[in-house]
Amino acid sequence: MIRAARRAVLLCVPALGALVSCGIPATGVVEAGGPARGAVPMVRVYFVRAGSLVAVPRRPVPVVDAESAVQSLLEGPTEAERAKQLTTLLPPPGLAPTPGRSMAPGTGTDAPAAVAPTSAAVSVDRRGDGVSIRLHHVTDKLADLAVAQLICTAAEARHTADFSSATVTVTVTVTDGLGRSVEGTDERCPEA
Repeated sequence: MIRAARRAVLLCVPALGALVSCGIPATGVVEAGGPARGAVPMVRVYFVRAGSLVAVPRRPVPVVDAESAVQSLLEGPTEAERAKQLTTLLPPPGLAPTPGRSMAPGTGTDAPAAVAPTSAAVSVDRRGDGVSIRLHHVTDKLADLAVAQLICTAAEARHTADFSSATVTVTVTVTDGLGRSVEGTDERCPEA
């Protein structure tokens, strides 16, 4: 057994010496194109189906943060998501709320058209372990489930963007255009 090990070492030493002195010069950094691309950033937003929140992955987003997640949420469900009976209770920026407009969860019949939210209509700020969302375009009182959509989406993005906050409870404050505020945490958000 020892003889076999000695023989292996004696055979490897010359081979290693040949590899080291093969004449290939050392090189530095070789520039070859743009940076490597890994996983595309993804964020989850919360829509409504049959009166419950459902987490839906969205990609790509330029930056995973609470603001981009809220912007993506306010764009509403896609055609494919609507086909899965997902809807939103949030009025999109640019659409004035219509009195008596029914947005029953799960029906998908009165879901808002996709409208790109403007930064003037929505502002999102992060402070410590909290997120503050101001919906300047909303003047009607939001349903509790609509507020939960915002809270869970912003908190999920906060946790995704900052791994160190994974065990921290995120507090989200939602303020409408009239200055009314509702505060909640991500403790009751469904798992994705």
